[in-house]
Amino acid sequence: MPALIGAVALVAVLYAAITYNALTRLRNHIREAWSDIDTELKRRYELIPNLVATVKGYAAHEKDVLEQVTRLRALCMASNGAPIQQAADETQLVGALKRLLAVVEQYPALKADQHFLKLQKELINTEDRIQAARRFFNGNVRDYRNKRETFPSNLVARLFGFQPEGFFSVAPAVRDVPDVDLG
Repeated sequence: MPALIGAVALVAVLYAAITYNALTRLRNHIREAWSDIDTELKRRYELIPNLVATVKGYAAHEKDVLEQVTRLRALCMASNGAPIQQAADETQLVGALKRLLAVVEQYPALKADQHFLKLQKELINTEDRIQAARRFFNGNVRDYRNKRETFPSNLVARLFGFQPEGFFSVAPAVRDVPDVDLG
């Protein structure tokens, strides 16, 4: 009988250790994936001043939109909260970028400017990279949540204080490069 109790205790301790390690691994994958998103967001932040400067050259009287994009860029760059908090700031920035790109539609010369087209293409590439990193991050969060919330691993998660993680969801600022008719 004591041997049976010892074996059950050993199995429970082994299960707890294995589950703890799995949760830790998943949490570290989330942190790594967030780092990838952060890198791509910084890349977007670096593109925005050039985009704003180019648009300003053609559409100086669109001051409100340009200032809003600049202000929201600074807000997002300073945001260091949880992904769900940063998603709210990023959503505002994406909305402002969409308004900026809508302004561009009113200026055929700007739409045909090679520098602007290059910046827009780079922004699209960056948005694609952000979305790919976001999908990877959210997949890791899903796996972690499943492990953390399902029985019996949820007992180990609660015992060792594994905190919930939130998804990161932001729509892309642009989807594709618009056709430019030069003729």
